[in-house]
Amino acid sequence: MNRLSDYLNQDCFCFSPDVDALKKALQADSVLSDWWPHLQDSHSHLFSATGLFVSQTQLMAMHEAVRVLHEAMTSTAWRDHVQAPQPYGLPQVPRGVFMGYDFHLTESGPKLIEINTNAGGAMLNLALTRAQHACCDAALDWLRTATDVSQLESKWLDMFAQEWALQRPVEPFVPQTGPKRTLAIVDEAPESQYLYPEFLLFQDLLRRGGLEVVIAAPQALTWVNGQLQHQGQRIDMVYLRLTDFDLSDPAHAALRQAWVSGACVFTPNPETHALHANKRHLAALSDAALGSEMGWSAHTQAVLANVVPQTRLLTPENADQLWAERKHYFFKPLTGFGSKAAYRGDKLTTKTWAQISQLPYVAQALIPPSQRVVKVNDERKTLKADIRAYAYDGQVQLFAARLYDGQTTNFRSDGGGFAPVFATPS
Repeated sequence: MNRLSDYLNQDCFCFSPDVDALKKALQADSVLSDWWPHLQDSHSHLFSATGLFVSQTQLMAMHEAVRVLHEAMTSTAWRDHVQAPQPYGLPQVPRGVFMGYDFHLTESGPKLIEINTNAGGAMLNLALTRAQHACCDAALDWLRTATDVSQLESKWLDMFAQEWALQRPVEPFVPQTGPKRTLAIVDEAPESQYLYPEFLLFQDLLRRGGLEVVIAAPQALTWVNGQLQHQGQRIDMVYLRLTDFDLSDPAHAALRQAWVSGACVFTPNPETHALHANKRHLAALSDAALGSEMGWSAHTQAVLANVVPQTRLLTPENADQLWAERKHYFFKPLTGFGSKAAYRGDKLTTKTWAQISQLPYVAQALIPPSQRVVKVNDERKTLKADIRAYAYDGQVQLFAARLYDGQTTNFRSDGGGFAPVFATPS
């Protein structure tokens, strides 16, 4: 252990959320007034009381990785390779709000674990980052956020406006006269979602930005006379939080019709997911030969070679070999999300292997996560850590950590949950 960040992650417990500041940052007296009193009952593991320290070198490497990944995966050659759907002519390709790039930190730099197109938690992590409290003046020297969060809400409003402009270049996002645009935040049974509180925060933010905003399940939306509607009200834009990424579920027919016809602006949309987030892409990005075929620069290929762990598609031809070498891999379903049905190879049973070996999976080289020591009831406990970079158009907007124990990230670990990221010189 020779980095300052390593030392602090082992022995520094100088920061914790200021509960009053967190309540204020979450506007818990207004939009979350009904939820806040039950925070410890329903979301007791949402926020960790401990931040994660990350060196500037690692942070800059993640910035560059996100930039390079975005550039590579929006190139014409990549679009042709993945055959991303584009059902109607768009003036420009939408970027997709709140792209999420998940990393594990290693001695040789950050390693990409996966890419998400509707990454949750950004609003909550912004509030948590702003609510940190240092126990003494000396600790203030290390209370440096990994990104500038001072104007982040304005940047997020601009991000939605940019997504609108890319698909509706001649129509103002916020009209000066006439009715307001209506945006729908759409997810299955939204009020039962664990991150529903941030839907309320987004609703409040976007309303302050000049929009009408509804939070709706897809079943509450209808396709009427060439319009997507909610209770008779026309929907102009959809912030899509569904995990039915291609809108193929028959229950989502109205949404799909709105997307295929171009009747609504969608962000993110099926094309965004097809370009960036299919787990199959991890295998392609780690294939050096394919990088040459794509015509990517030597720098792009070098960054990808360093940041993307070797990943292989699970096929009948290599199944026996991957089973024999399973301890060196992490297995993920191609269409999975949120660590569902994902397995560490050394934890696999023959019964589970018999099931997943018949399904579309990838085997990603196992990259152990870094660690953070936390205190729970005055006792030290070692948790695993991953880093999420929330980004737009290839630019990182916010870093956040997730602390957990077990095979994959979760919100059930004592001392774990979302954690702010602080930058250190080394």
